[in-house]
Amino acid sequence: MRSVALRSLKSTEDVLRSVVKTHPQWARLVSAVDHRIDRALAILRPQAIADHRALLASLGWPPPLSTLSSSNPDMKSSSDVQNPLFTMQGDLKLQYCESFLALCGLQELQRKRKSRQLEGHYKDVALYQPLWVIEELVNPISIASQRHFSKWIEKPEYIFALVYKITRDYVDSMDDLLQPLVDEAMLSGYSCREEWISAMVSSLSTYLAKEIFPRYITQLQGESDTAIQTQARASWLNLVDLMIAFDKRAQSLAAHSGMLLSLQEDDNMQKMSTLVVFCDRPDWLDLWAEIEFSDSLHKLNSQIEDERNWINEGENASLLSGLEESKSPLISSAVLRCLSSVIDRCRSLPSLSLRSQFVKLTGSPIIHKFLDCLKRRCQEAEGLTALTDDNALIKVAKSVNACSSFEFSLKELCEDVFFLEMGSNQSGGVGTAGDSEIGVFNEEINKLEEFRTEWIEKLSTVVLRGFDALCRDYIKNKKQWQEKSEEALPLTRSFIEAMDYLQGKLSVLEKGMSKADFTRLWRSLAAGIDKLIFSSILMGNAKFHDGGVQRLSNDLTVLFGLFGAWCLRPEGFFPKASGGLKLLRTATKQLKNTLIADERWLRENGIRHLTSTEVEKIMKNRVFNS
Repeated sequence: MRSVALRSLKSTEDVLRSVVKTHPQWARLVSAVDHRIDRALAILRPQAIADHRALLASLGWPPPLSTLSSSNPDMKSSSDVQNPLFTMQGDLKLQYCESFLALCGLQELQRKRKSRQLEGHYKDVALYQPLWVIEELVNPISIASQRHFSKWIEKPEYIFALVYKITRDYVDSMDDLLQPLVDEAMLSGYSCREEWISAMVSSLSTYLAKEIFPRYITQLQGESDTAIQTQARASWLNLVDLMIAFDKRAQSLAAHSGMLLSLQEDDNMQKMSTLVVFCDRPDWLDLWAEIEFSDSLHKLNSQIEDERNWINEGENASLLSGLEESKSPLISSAVLRCLSSVIDRCRSLPSLSLRSQFVKLTGSPIIHKFLDCLKRRCQEAEGLTALTDDNALIKVAKSVNACSSFEFSLKELCEDVFFLEMGSNQSGGVGTAGDSEIGVFNEEINKLEEFRTEWIEKLSTVVLRGFDALCRDYIKNKKQWQEKSEEALPLTRSFIEAMDYLQGKLSVLEKGMSKADFTRLWRSLAAGIDKLIFSSILMGNAKFHDGGVQRLSNDLTVLFGLFGAWCLRPEGFFPKASGGLKLLRTATKQLKNTLIADERWLRENGIRHLTSTEVEKIMKNRVFNS
């Protein structure tokens, strides 16, 4: 009788679908017929479900779970528990198949009706429903399982083990017995294996949301005892660990069918993830992020306070001989491991927006904490000795080094697809790690770069200031440029002291900094020295005789030689000083009065960085021997 009624309803639906297309003006008539069909289905479906449940009970479903005790929740074999779906025979099996097909037919009819009624709307989301026949298998198992769950509140690992065992033990019957029936019912788009696993995961997540999480939240928010709160935090993190591990095993079971389209899509991930509880309760996600960050910060603080972690990796051991020793302090790797660990925890979240929110709530504060630590160490060094002491310079150099290494690793991390998807979601398009407005950690990376730039400039300024102080007598002695003899002239004592100071400081900084950061530093320092020499000596109204020009040439040769350790043409980083020296050496008495206007001569002699005003002033102070 039920099959006759179902065929009649399906035939009526086909007629209505045809009428809607050929006679859209008959909308009121169609609505009236729909109303009558809804009344019929309101009677037919509950009866079909009730009969199906009675039939399952007569089959012995759910199977007994008493063999799974708290001491043995994850046993590998279930040979002592028979699967009623495989053992049913004769008329009982025929009745079950007919009842199964009837429920599938009713669900397919409802899907077609909604598809027609939602024509032109966003129907795909509304049309999907879990497979009714699978729900009828899972619901009684879920009820029976909860009697065991209540005994394992303090041992949630047993709960996860039991649910996984049940899921695994009966998943083959979904493929072998039930999937052919679903195909026969022409219920398209459903995999019994996926539906079974999804329903079991959903029942578990529902139990966690109703019984386990509220218990932990009460302990966290309602208890004043610190010990209880600490234990609740540890239990929360342990529960999340169990959820992540369970989800991976469940998704692995689903993937074995070879029919899963994409578990990486958010909709599919939500079907197969117990972490879906955080989709419904974003306040729980915030609490989880706070607990995760607090736990990570506790571990990180001990790493930061250990001075051994501020030793460069290359100072501990050179694992790869022949390669440049790493100058990155160990703390950079420790912070990166901490950050990566937190990020890995949220990769299983079944929503892109939740993953992005979790990363910002946990990852960003960790980076800011590390940056604050670097700033504090540099400020302490600066406050004690104004960076005049070598130990203070080394401390700042290592902090800059740690920042540089961590920044590079962070940029590499952001090139992962995991972050590119977040960047794309934020920008509404396809993003890359290099897009300045897209990166998840774009703000943090910019602040790391600002820190490096600021303290490299401070180091350069400190060294330049010391060089300037030692050169003060050398700069003030304008008579030394008025010597007429071009014979070999000794270097002045103040200049030797200044060069010795400069070489010593650069040697200390080179040992403590990475190659890239040290290059930025010495180039900045060279630019400062170039400006100092040019403004104080060449533009300082000193009269230059031939002997004075030779002395300046000898002095600058020593200076250029010092920087020649890091480049092939060091004079190129002193454009003003080398240009002024070249002008003094190559200009002749005959050209003195016409040189200002002779731009061609300046270009031919490689003097390109001096303005006409500067050339004029230098040449006015050039005195040629008669």
